[in-house]
Amino acid sequence: MEGDTGLFTPDSVTWQVHGDPMMWVAGIRALYLQALHPRAVRGVMENSDFGRDAWGRLMRTANFVGTTTYGTTEAAERAGARVRKIHRMLGATDPDTGERYGVDDPELLLWVHCAEIDSYLHVLRRSGFPLTDAQADRYLAEHRVSARLVGLDPAAVPGDRADLAAYFRKVRPLLAAGADARAVDDFLLRPPTHPLLIPAREVLWRRVAHLAYASLPPYAHELYGRPAPEPAVVTRRLRATGTLLRCVPARLRWQLPPKHILRAMARLGPGARPAPYKVGH
Repeated sequence: MEGDTGLFTPDSVTWQVHGDPMMWVAGIRALYLQALHPRAVRGVMENSDFGRDAWGRLMRTANFVGTTTYGTTEAAERAGARVRKIHRMLGATDPDTGERYGVDDPELLLWVHCAEIDSYLHVLRRSGFPLTDAQADRYLAEHRVSARLVGLDPAAVPGDRADLAAYFRKVRPLLAAGADARAVDDFLLRPPTHPLLIPAREVLWRRVAHLAYASLPPYAHELYGRPAPEPAVVTRRLRATGTLLRCVPARLRWQLPPKHILRAMARLGPGARPAPYKVGH
């Protein structure tokens, strides 16, 4: 395989996992989880037009993940530098104390990172993507690279499932479903859309949002104050959704912008094609 294979390379767990269509459900779960940190979500609310441009924010996040996973080393490093530069310029006000703080606070960056990576790993494994515990640990270790790109010290980032579980136990007392988290919840349940698309939103989008919410940990359901189905029911629904989405030909799914996977395959050859069976190779 010739050419720049990027920061993760086609041999990584990340390369295979991030090509799965359940990443979209996982991304919504990550938004729900990230919103439970009052200072982290306040930084979003004060520095972006979330209510009117939440779709744009979601797409920018997807583009960043796609670039850092499948792009060249230069493109990934450039994307990271851009994110770090933006974060350095932004601040927010603590909703409880009135204290000003930078959105590049390492504690906030670590929360956003862990909530995101945990969501990707949790949803994909629970929906049937074949990953052993050792491969899941390898995935978390690989993402110390993406943590570095946003400004974190890789050594301070959980590198396996035990470390990640310990981190969530430590941060749990800081979490709350305040007004900002409620705003995120409201948006995810009823995102603004064209009047003609409202029926589709009610039939399709809300099912996806409800599924993402249901896959959250029990403490998140308690904080939001909205119950979820029994875990076994949620797992069955995740598996059914994963099976359905994976029936859509990958080449067709990957045609959606910004086409990072197709560009990586054009750069590196057909051997770079992501596939679950390659995880253990």
